Amino acid sequence: MEERLQKILAQWGIASRREAEEMIRHSRVRINGVLAHLGQKVDPEKDAIAVDGKPVSEKQRPALIYLLLHKPAGVVSTCYDPQRRPTVLDLLPKELREGSGIHPVGRLDADSTGALILTNDGELTFGLTHPRHSIAKTYRVLVKGHPPEAVLQMWRQGVMLEGRKTRAAKVHLIESCAEQSLLEIVLQEGRNRQIRRIAQQLGYPVIKLHRTAIGPIQLQTSKEPFLSEGKYRSLKDHEIRFLQEQITQPIKDLAELRSVSRHEMAKKEE
Repeated sequence: MEERLQKILAQWGIASRREAEEMIRHSRVRINGVLAHLGQKVDPEKDAIAVDGKPVSEKQRPALIYLLLHKPAGVVSTCYDPQRRPTVLDLLPKELREGSGIHPVGRLDADSTGALILTNDGELTFGLTHPRHSIAKTYRVLVKGHPPEAVLQMWRQGVMLEGRKTRAAKVHLIESCAEQSLLEIVLQEGRNRQIRRIAQQLGYPVIKLHRTAIGPIQLQTSKEPFLSEGKYRSLKDHEIRFLQEQITQPIKDLAELRSVSRHEMAKKEE
């Protein structure tokens, strides 16, 4: 059965869907010897797919990998950077970064640090980065100045960015220093540089931004030693299950909504 090429590459663990699209744009993928194009549909049982001149197939799919990385500052959350800055893959050993299809799930700014998930599960990546999903992410943010409670409340309720209001957030003052304030912020959306842009707009620019957790997946727990900068660990089984549940839950919710709607329609017809 035919499927879009980028979806197949993601299912096989070659790359995330976004990265597969970039590979296609950069003429790295061929179908039956011919350069592939975006949106192209292929039948993996009939068509020969090659990436960088090497044939790929579902049988060659590597074992699924799920990692939590503590990203340092100055490292970009991509697999390849045209400016030749160090990437998160450069922090992994050769056997993980080559041939496994591993990639970051979402992004952290180059200047930001903290928790970042890496995987070669392309379908999971696609699901978790879809706008309909909203895993809570926790940050420690050092800002200039001392935002008053009224400003923090404004932040909690949502701020207009590019004509669209941000979702409600949890914003808590942890500590006030001489000229700075340390905040804990929990977001359930990931718009580009969202915390930095809001802080700048409110008049309290970010000095440092550090992500401590993605849902219940933390850099440090009572059972785990602190994951130092540049280091990684494999996700626990319960952490992987949590991520997988996040992409199936909307489907369950939709099914329940449809069931309720049908029930209501039946009542009206009675």
